[in-house]
Amino acid sequence: MSHIALITLVVADYDEALAFYTDKLGFGLVEDTDRGDGSRWVVVRPPGAGEGAAALLLARAAGDAQRASVGAQTGGRVGFFLHTRDFAGDHARMRAAGVRFLEEPRHEPYGSVAVFEDLYGNRWDLLQPA
Repeated sequence: MSHIALITLVVADYDEALAFYTDKLGFGLVEDTDRGDGSRWVVVRPPGAGEGAAALLLARAAGDAQRASVGAQTGGRVGFFLHTRDFAGDHARMRAAGVRFLEEPRHEPYGSVAVFEDLYGNRWDLLQPA
C-alpha cells in the first residue's frame, strides 16, 4: 500500500524554519543533512507522529519563482492540518511560544479548531477531531 511520506514546504531559510517548527510547534527533527552544494535535506515530523508518518521537507527557496511562493503555497487558504489529542494544551503551549493564531478557538461538529500561521504566513489548522 502506498502512503504520503513527505510534503515539501518552501522556506526562506533553513535555520529559521527549523527553529520555528521544532521550538514553537514542537516538531521533531528527523534529518538535517548537508547535500554539499549549499542545500540541505531537512525533515521534521509533528510530535507524537510515529516512524513512517508523513513529515515536512523544509526546502530553501531557489530562484525568484520559489521565493515568491514562500508563505503563499496554497494561495492564502488553510493548506496544512495539525491534528492533536490535547487541543487546549497544545493551543496554550503554542500561544505561549509566540505562534500567531488568526482566530479564537472554535468548537465545530467536526472538532475543536483554530487557524494559525507559520513564520512565513502559511495557514494551518490546529484541530482536535470530534
